Amino acid sequence: MKRNEKGAFLMHEMSLMFEIIHLVSEDAAVRGFTKVKKIDVIVGDLSNVLPDALELAFFYLRKEKMGLLDEKSQLHIIREEAKSRCLKCLYEFVPDYRIALCPKCDLPSCVLISGETFRTESYEGSDNFEN
Repeated sequence: MKRNEKGAFLMHEMSLMFEIIHLVSEDAAVRGFTKVKKIDVIVGDLSNVLPDALELAFFYLRKEKMGLLDEKSQLHIIREEAKSRCLKCLYEFVPDYRIALCPKCDLPSCVLISGETFRTESYEGSDNFEN
């Protein structure tokens, strides 16, 4: 199995994308769709999910015609920037890690307010009557 540039196995993103496609296809079928045209996924900078690897997994599974995907199905990755807020001075900043010192007051009293999200935001489907 190949490793990506950060040394993480691509298997993590493959299993995540497999599950996303499975759940979206299942929901789309219940709603009467025969194809999934587009899937929107939010990936936070500190979510431990590599967007490039997730996209590679999507292309592979699309090629394999998994679920209700076809060759025209698209993946749209929405990046969520990481932000922290100091609870003492209320300064907001972009952290490098989940745990960070406030760059303004140098105290370890910061909370992460965004950047950990990983979820399917939405999808578009089509029925037999659409292209």
